[in-house]
Amino acid sequence: MDHSYRAALSGDKSRGRGRGGYGPSYSPAEPEPLPQRDDATSRIFAFVEDLFFQAKIQETARKLNVKVEFVKTDKDLGERMQQNGEEKPSLIIFDLNNANAKPLTLIPKLKTKLKKGTSIIGFLSHVQGDLKQKAHEVGCDMVLPRSAFSQNLPQLLRRHGAPDEESATQ
Repeated sequence: MDHSYRAALSGDKSRGRGRGGYGPSYSPAEPEPLPQRDDATSRIFAFVEDLFFQAKIQETARKLNVKVEFVKTDKDLGERMQQNGEEKPSLIIFDLNNANAKPLTLIPKLKTKLKKGTSIIGFLSHVQGDLKQKAHEVGCDMVLPRSAFSQNLPQLLRRHGAPDEESATQ
């Protein structure tokens, strides 16, 4: 009888590696924060009402010195964009399950209004294949499962939150 499982249970981590034992864990490196800018306007807007994801986005943005604004309707977005002047948002994030924002009707309007300078990313549950397909059809540039969105959030915010001159050099 093979008793190799006992090594994992007893805390002896030297035995059992490669056979389901404890190994080194991998966590991706966090991107470096952007330089702090006092005059920074929001380049990223999010249609997210889920408090868990709002907190996750806010905390990640704070660590990276990126400004993200949460909006509830297209009117809110229009007002915030007017406050920014001529600068268009570089990223708009949609929780595709946010019924109040009506993402499948709002995304095509934003795509025609903002043209190519703005990326639209949506996230949803991994089992919602039909919704993913519809989001791509209406103009969503990228649709991610919630887990992939969470995992890639620092890189997404850093890329789209950087000023144009810095993002052009990367």
